[in-house]
Amino acid sequence: MRDKKLLRIALRYRAIYLDIDPKEVDLEAKPTPAVLAFVARLRENGFSVNEDLLHALCMVSATELADITAVIDDVMGVKLNWATLVKGWNVPTGETRADHLITFFANLIGGAKAGLEGSTLPCGCFIPEGTFPLERYTGCPFCGTPFTTANFVYKGQASKLKELRLFTEEDLKQVYHSLLASPTPLDATQKDSFEKLIDIYGLPDNVEISMKETAMLAVKHLVANGQQAQAQALLKTPTDILRYLWYEKTGYVQIIEPRTLIAQARRFYYHMFGPLNQSEYAGKEMKEKLKLKYDRKHCQCVASWINNLALSPQQATENMNAKRGMWVRMIRALRLGEYSRRKGYEHLADILDAFYRQEQPTWLGILQQARNNRDTQTVLQMLKQRPGLFARSLFATMLRFGCEETMEAFEQVADQMPSRLLLSLGNAAEKYFDPDATRTAHPITGYTISISKNKLLSLYSPADLRAMVARVKRCYILSLKHSFAAQATKAKSIYIAPSLFDIPISVGDRSATIQDTSCALMGTRFPVEGDAVRLFLQWGKGLHAQPLDMDISCHIAFKNGKTEECAYYCLKATGAKHGGDIRAIPEMVGTAEYIELSLPELAEAGAKYVTFTANAYSCGALSPNLVVGWMNSAYPMKVSEKTGVAYDPSCVQHMVRISESNLSRGLVFGVLDVDEREITWLEMPFISQNIQGCDFTAVNALLQRLRNKLSIGQLLEIKAEAQHLSLAPSPDEADEAYTYEWALNPAEVSALLNM
Repeated sequence: MRDKKLLRIALRYRAIYLDIDPKEVDLEAKPTPAVLAFVARLRENGFSVNEDLLHALCMVSATELADITAVIDDVMGVKLNWATLVKGWNVPTGETRADHLITFFANLIGGAKAGLEGSTLPCGCFIPEGTFPLERYTGCPFCGTPFTTANFVYKGQASKLKELRLFTEEDLKQVYHSLLASPTPLDATQKDSFEKLIDIYGLPDNVEISMKETAMLAVKHLVANGQQAQAQALLKTPTDILRYLWYEKTGYVQIIEPRTLIAQARRFYYHMFGPLNQSEYAGKEMKEKLKLKYDRKHCQCVASWINNLALSPQQATENMNAKRGMWVRMIRALRLGEYSRRKGYEHLADILDAFYRQEQPTWLGILQQARNNRDTQTVLQMLKQRPGLFARSLFATMLRFGCEETMEAFEQVADQMPSRLLLSLGNAAEKYFDPDATRTAHPITGYTISISKNKLLSLYSPADLRAMVARVKRCYILSLKHSFAAQATKAKSIYIAPSLFDIPISVGDRSATIQDTSCALMGTRFPVEGDAVRLFLQWGKGLHAQPLDMDISCHIAFKNGKTEECAYYCLKATGAKHGGDIRAIPEMVGTAEYIELSLPELAEAGAKYVTFTANAYSCGALSPNLVVGWMNSAYPMKVSEKTGVAYDPSCVQHMVRISESNLSRGLVFGVLDVDEREITWLEMPFISQNIQGCDFTAVNALLQRLRNKLSIGQLLEIKAEAQHLSLAPSPDEADEAYTYEWALNPAEVSALLNM
């Protein structure tokens, strides 16, 4: 079990974990028949091995190779059901809305019992003669119930293989420590890897964890292993304790207000068809779920954590005030009032007394009063006391109190801030100060909203606004250069892979999907090699047979302003074909839907962008373990004439899996630029039963924001300039080499900002 977990983690970094000593590898060893057979199986799944890994495999037994193959097959989903509703769906069936309407009325009046000609299917639906061509379907074309599953997938059609490298115990420990030290929040993939690694390696002594959210995962591990006292070192404020308690209650490492979760449950279980609408019931169920109830052992543990905080009662109270309503509930549920009267809990008593008396004015309250009084000096002096808050309110402060005065104060404390905050400012400045730009926000509750512009923008001329953008960018670039220059290095040369200039730095982009075959950063661009891109959606793995309707769709935007959609209600569009709408899953193995895009047809019709989406049509969020992605190959990809199977793991260019803690009902997972023949991987959640509820203005805004972000390559160029490093033409000739494989570990990339 341990090795299987490590294998899955290594595969995310394009590697295979082997429990060997790399110093013992014989570089002259010839591959055994078992190794050659293993490499052949890898090729069928779209992987190859580098030379170091090939020789290392010779040290592994045939049984271990078989176990590795089984893990990779499981990750790639080759044992699942990939049959679709239509046989040979690359040739349209010709079904129309009239067929559905006629079938609906035929079933309404009794079908065969009413003397109509046609066929009654195993699901009970009656299909009238002359409507759907039943010989073309693997299930019911009317209700979407599948009757056939497929126990095979195509293999080895790929034109390009993904090279795997060797990972040993040391490599995985390095990944683990990079996750612990990550200065940016862990995405869902990193979080999943971290939880597996901390269970295996435990928490190092005297560890410093930069991110509060990562610390919560560590606290969970310590508490689960009965080490509540050791967890105290990671819980430095009341908010940290509240964050852990809420994570324990809801599964989310962010503090989401109860009313937000209740409203979210209502939105998830809304259905456009009235009888299926469960929104009110879902809201009541969530309210019941969020009720707090703790046993005595838990209460004493939390009381001790608060009692041992190194903050004064006034500092603790100010920290608690931001979530005052939640703390009132927690204090009551945890019986903290009772524990505060016990001997040894005097500090807890003082904190609760200060919390309820509210006698001291809060720092934020004083700041807001100074803002209301237009007291510029007081506002700027107070903001300098809290550089992080200054950074988050910088743009609004510039507009309200003037650019020069604000930036002069900000530059005095800029070097005290994490580089990720400064980088976020540089990435956001252009959008914020553009009165015509569409700004978007991505709340952790699983949808995307457009933000209205700041009204104060109208007070400034375009030249003034451009000057503000330039001033912000100059500030963060100078700060980055100072940080890099302050780092001691013996290197004289640096190699920067060209592909890194197409990957934006991941700051502020929370990913809620798990990438089991790579760790691509949002905004990464994938070139399209062939003339076809095949989207796929697989869901229902491990679930019993039941109605469960997930949909894959795409939105085609043309240069002349026209748009089309390819979805369950429109199986054929310009340059796009859908494999049929399945609305129920078979037992345990799940089911699949596909869309194939023809780039020559799209280009000829004048298409500009194609947006890929997945939706939960059934009530609730996207199904856990749902897998979505796209395939691409320079060679034609087959479609089964018997079962409609069109999946080939070797052709998969990118795929993601929906995590258990997903808070999304719809997901935009990619945008194809037809002219550039490249796909941008992005993750934009939205709440809608189908693609028609997606805000494509917000999609374009997100796409533009990602493309305007500082890339990894550009950040490394700043590092090279600051440290006077010369650019090397290849990794072998450089003292420091930054390759695409290095960028597969987002925590390593984020470490550049941990200065």
